[in-house]
Amino acid sequence: MKLLRYGPPGQERPGLLDAQGRIRDLGQHVPDITGDHLDPQTLRRLAALDPETLPLVDGDPRLGPPVGRIGKFIAIGLNYADHAAESNMPLPTEPTVFTKATSCITGPNDPVMLPRGSVKTDWEVELGIVIGRRTRYVGKDEALAHVAGYVLVNDVSERAFQIERGGTWDKGKGCDTFGPIGPWLVTPDEVGDVQQLDMWLDVNGQRMQTGNTRTMVFDCATIVSYLSEFMTLQPGDVVTTGTPPGVGMGKKPEAIYLRAGDVMTLGIERLGAQRQQVLAWRAEA
Repeated sequence: MKLLRYGPPGQERPGLLDAQGRIRDLGQHVPDITGDHLDPQTLRRLAALDPETLPLVDGDPRLGPPVGRIGKFIAIGLNYADHAAESNMPLPTEPTVFTKATSCITGPNDPVMLPRGSVKTDWEVELGIVIGRRTRYVGKDEALAHVAGYVLVNDVSERAFQIERGGTWDKGKGCDTFGPIGPWLVTPDEVGDVQQLDMWLDVNGQRMQTGNTRTMVFDCATIVSYLSEFMTLQPGDVVTTGTPPGVGMGKKPEAIYLRAGDVMTLGIERLGAQRQQVLAWRAEA
């Protein structure tokens, strides 16, 4: 299945994408797509529905993040060897873990706003894991059974805040709008081998990143198992798993960063695509 949430921010309704690429409303069968509704039993029940019997959603509504009320937004850094090299950082011997504030989460095509004082805002196409079952001290061989599905994530990052302001990376990772997720949550049966997915990102139509999840340093099963040693993962938590080379910080001979008016488009095989226009910072009304 491809599960989604559509509608204005804060008013999203649950839906799924049918075989013809049309949105079908799931409101009669589940109140929302949240951790409370990602358990295996509920997913089996939704998968058994005939999409043709579900109400067809008219028009082209906004897509929200495909998971609502995300409890934890955890990220893995330097998880592609070539990206570590372009960042001039050593290859990690254990997963590098940081968090993104849940307040940064937006829909897949919502604008990205530069934070106040930003000079080095960057892009990162990433595979996201959505947890479906309570996960604590799970072995690698059982880890993927705890996954409800996978999502496309743009791990937008302000490098000056991340690297030059001291302390942890988190302050450059959680700015408002820095967490576009979606368009869909795709269940594992439809993804297939999650370690064989092509991924890409363009800025203003120019290809910046090209990669494949097979080149991860730590695969998805290892990441879920590893994290479960240090924290209990809850249904609806999202783990974003690192980016391949081609980020702006690593461009030669000179780094390239996002400016107002730029447009990012990105995608992962079987997980869909995103499009974000970059806006200048503005005070909220």
